[in-house]
Amino acid sequence: MTLTATHCVASIPTYPICKHQHKPPRSLSWRILSRSNRVSNVKIPQSTSLTFEPTNECECFNLYEQQVPYGQAWAWQKSIVNKKKTLIQRNEDCSDSLFVLQHCPVYTLGTASSEQFLNFDVKDSPFDIYRTERGGEVTYHGPGQIVMYPIMNLRNHKMDLHWYLRSLEEVIIRALSKVFCIKASRLKGLTGVWHGNQKLAAIGIRVSQWITYHGLALNVTTDLTPFRSIVPCGLRDYQVGSVRGLLKEFQSSADCERARVPDPDDGQLLDITCKSLIKEFSEVFQVRINYETISRLELLERTCRPFGRGT
Repeated sequence: MTLTATHCVASIPTYPICKHQHKPPRSLSWRILSRSNRVSNVKIPQSTSLTFEPTNECECFNLYEQQVPYGQAWAWQKSIVNKKKTLIQRNEDCSDSLFVLQHCPVYTLGTASSEQFLNFDVKDSPFDIYRTERGGEVTYHGPGQIVMYPIMNLRNHKMDLHWYLRSLEEVIIRALSKVFCIKASRLKGLTGVWHGNQKLAAIGIRVSQWITYHGLALNVTTDLTPFRSIVPCGLRDYQVGSVRGLLKEFQSSADCERARVPDPDDGQLLDITCKSLIKEFSEVFQVRINYETISRLELLERTCRPFGRGT
């Protein structure tokens, strides 16, 4: 069962058409994690309002300080999905996983995305283009955008795709409200998180045998210029916004006591947002976050091959 449509525009394959590849490091996990034997030192803030005792575990690869090539992150996801399917077939325990990261600049499309929403010739794209198996139309990923890829066994939660999408939205809405007092919301009939007419976060998922992958992307300090070259999510009458942009708008009038840092730099803003998103993810889905080590990521890297690596 998936959220994707049944037809596909064949002219854009499931690999980049236009290559803008950097020379790959000898080991992506080595480059990301060489400073420490842990993925990140980000810790989930303790909440005095926590009223549940998590019963499910969730391994977390927190790479938010790094720009991970899209093909590499996609390969990681598919590798973990396949492992979880194998565990389920064996009737073994299958817990949840979560990637948190940024991407190098890239455009991605869902299985049924239309080329009419690209404002450029696909043969002369400013960035790589990937057609993926997620639902939804074209979007942009790049530096300053926090991306979360939950790979969840919905058998351990609720086998309901509507519930899952609304829960992902809830994670973002709570994070923005509690830390920045940004009153983000849903719009009826649309998926994602909004502030007024501005879309702050896009969501596109795939669910196979009740295992989820792909996920959400929240614009934090993102340069929004690349969105002008597309019709984001196929919505012509809406704008794209960011946390940084809203905080600048609110700076003169904001009176939120919970926003302790009045004017954080980009690094601080990404760090604060990441911590809040992980905390709210833990609470919304009632999972205990276990941060994974470098050895786990290295093992994963050896067992999968990035999609679209240069030719």
